[in-house]
Amino acid sequence: MKSTILVLGCMTVMGLAHSVVQAQQASQRPNVLFIAIDDQNDWIGTLGGHPLVKTPHIDRLAARGTVFLNAHCQAPLCNPSRTSLMLSLRPTTTGVYGLAPWFRTLDGWKDRVALPQHFKAHGYRTLTVGKVYHGGVGGPKLQAAEFDVWGAAGGIGVKPEKKLIPPTPMGNHPLMDWGVFPHKDEDKGDYKVASWAVEQIKSAPRDQPFFLAAGFFLPHVPCYATQRWFDLYPDDDSVLPPILESDRDDTPRFSWYLHWKLPEPRLKWVRENHQWRNLVRSYLACTSFVDAQVGRLTAALEEAGLADNTIIVLWGDHGWHLGEKGITGKNTLWDRGTRVPLIFAGPGVASGGRCTQPAELLDIYPTLIDLCGLKPRDDLEGISLNPQLKDANAKRDRPAITSHNQGNHGIRSESWRYIRYADGTEELYDMQADPHEWTNLAAKSEHAAVIAAHRRWLPKVDVPPALNSAHRVLTYDRESDVAIWEGEPVRREDPIPE
Repeated sequence: MKSTILVLGCMTVMGLAHSVVQAQQASQRPNVLFIAIDDQNDWIGTLGGHPLVKTPHIDRLAARGTVFLNAHCQAPLCNPSRTSLMLSLRPTTTGVYGLAPWFRTLDGWKDRVALPQHFKAHGYRTLTVGKVYHGGVGGPKLQAAEFDVWGAAGGIGVKPEKKLIPPTPMGNHPLMDWGVFPHKDEDKGDYKVASWAVEQIKSAPRDQPFFLAAGFFLPHVPCYATQRWFDLYPDDDSVLPPILESDRDDTPRFSWYLHWKLPEPRLKWVRENHQWRNLVRSYLACTSFVDAQVGRLTAALEEAGLADNTIIVLWGDHGWHLGEKGITGKNTLWDRGTRVPLIFAGPGVASGGRCTQPAELLDIYPTLIDLCGLKPRDDLEGISLNPQLKDANAKRDRPAITSHNQGNHGIRSESWRYIRYADGTEELYDMQADPHEWTNLAAKSEHAAVIAAHRRWLPKVDVPPALNSAHRVLTYDRESDVAIWEGEPVRREDPIPE
């Protein structure tokens, strides 16, 4: 009996000692500030996507750390992009291509360990505010399974009494609006998101590391800004992105199927309604406003004495067109639809790094595991960016791969973009000579070897849409040559909607 008690006592002491060691290890690990920006393309100063954009705080963050100049989302749409990032799995693996379903409703992924859950399992206090996942995850019990602490949902915040722009085609969706009206920055959802995150940084316990996710809604539509941000940008056509009027003449018809009938208006409509300049200024103004909120977060880390022990990762979930390729919005496999900001700063990250190697958002999960010294996982499809965070010139063998619904894939290497659609049609662009992707080289026989080298990266696993998929879901039947866009058939002879 005494020996049993002694053994049990020893086991208890050993268990307590192990817990103490785990707690000590956790307390020595760096914090993580995880910043998401919705619909943010490469119009960031340090990325050079727009010559007039003003993002001083993000630019300073990039100078402190390493910026990936050739980073791309895995899907040009919120829900599949964020699902891919948080699980480090491709949309072609999960089948999540549309704005629905939430991946936890799928049997194959309901128990999958997401990025913040892995950090929680290693002693981190996990917090979230604003848009990190796409949409709600359910009630308090379901929320607690994803993060320990939840702040406000964020979103639009204050709105004008009625829309500022004329009715838009394809449904006049309430989100299709932009411009300036009298309101205060403090009443915007993103300002409140930053305020909540700042308070969490200030009050963070010093004996436990945190994983704090802050998701900003802007420059997502409706992109409203106050006058101070509009005044940063001239009210003339110098703000407009360069376009080629015949840009879509050499792109396959199937390229239209990816954004067949959407609330986001075409360039033709924004021109005819004198909204192009207004839209571009609104997007730029909102980008600068969000940049200021990022500055509030980084300043809070400095003031709290946590900057030297906090890894910051800033990312956008996908790109956004503002007239390029004749459209506005997302849902494309060109650079304007896939290229996003991706910046790391903090312990273990070289300062002043500018990496031109292709990077993917699903690489964030394994990269943070490496930077924070957590137990690695063998079930992630992303590859750690740690070598590039130490040396921005370190080579990566794998290109960045973006998919939008089954069978449609963009392959982005350091110098080329290759696109293959579900009907087998293709595009190829020399990104060094033709950064606007104006000349499709796919039919040129001299580029056969380049196409072959990129084709081999097309996903081997390419599953159909998951159960209950909806909203911006496209399927295609090769035998009938009929595509189905959001439940409606699309045939070769159908006119392209305007």
